[in-house]
Amino acid sequence: MLCAAFAALATAALVASPAQADPTGTPTYRDIAVVGSDTTQTVMNGLADAITVDGVKRLGSYDARGSETIKTKETGCVITRPASSGAGVTALVASQEAGDGCVQAARTSSNNSANYAGKNLTYVPFAVDAMTYAVRSDSTLSKKLTTAQLKSIYNCTAPGSGTNFKPLLPQFGSGSRDFFLKQLGLSNTANFTTQFPCVSDVDVNGEPIQEHVGTYLTDTKHILPYSIAVYLSQVYGTAPAAQGKAVLATFNGIAPSQLNTASTFKRDVYNVIPSAKVTDPQYAQIFVGSSSLICANQNVIKQYGFGISENCGSTQLVTPPAP
Repeated sequence: MLCAAFAALATAALVASPAQADPTGTPTYRDIAVVGSDTTQTVMNGLADAITVDGVKRLGSYDARGSETIKTKETGCVITRPASSGAGVTALVASQEAGDGCVQAARTSSNNSANYAGKNLTYVPFAVDAMTYAVRSDSTLSKKLTTAQLKSIYNCTAPGSGTNFKPLLPQFGSGSRDFFLKQLGLSNTANFTTQFPCVSDVDVNGEPIQEHVGTYLTDTKHILPYSIAVYLSQVYGTAPAAQGKAVLATFNGIAPSQLNTASTFKRDVYNVIPSAKVTDPQYAQIFVGSSSLICANQNVIKQYGFGISENCGSTQLVTPPAP
């Protein structure tokens, strides 16, 4: 639960340091290369450092941001860095179809399985996050909005849309964008900001907005979806600081550290693996079941601001059949 995670994170931050952005140390290249979601990159980096099999690290977690390309295996496997949940799952599918062995798993912060019909993937939950919205500490906007009010801001029907309110979204492909808009009852489309022109998903330089980076809030009228777990880990130092002047809001009357019980904005986050690998001992030991090595490392998960999923290790969520 996130309330417990909040307390655990505050304690852990006294001794913890941020996990590395990409795999470091030995072995340089790991058996299972994991790419994708910005939201879960740091907790998966931490798990990759903590989990060993026969004394050897088997997981290699690559950040959504950094160099343009990553190299995941000793031979070949130089690929464009997947910069979001969708890009991560797409990279996994491409690697499986090519049979190149470059990507073995993907991180995603939303259930985007419907987008991969017929791709034979299993979405394995391991942690719980919740989302709210963030504004600047000196913002002119209310820090106590409801779902209905937030929806009116993001569909540009709120009075003063584009002037009094300047809503921001992460880039298309972001799992957090997908989850956030769906919870507001809005469709996540690539042309969302064309349909609702008061919303922007690029920064002042025209570059795509990344998830959970408070420094995008350059105007006191900006508002941005934000992961509570990521914010806490940024504030307490278990993830690189990126919050800037961002502060989390009390949403639907619920303080941000309490959005684990009452809010529909609570979500499982997932690691995606090929369904054919669910019974593979190498994958199963790490990902599958409540006794898997990921699920067993609850302290690491909490250290990065997340709660433990009641469904941790479940393999019930799979991509639908091909149309």
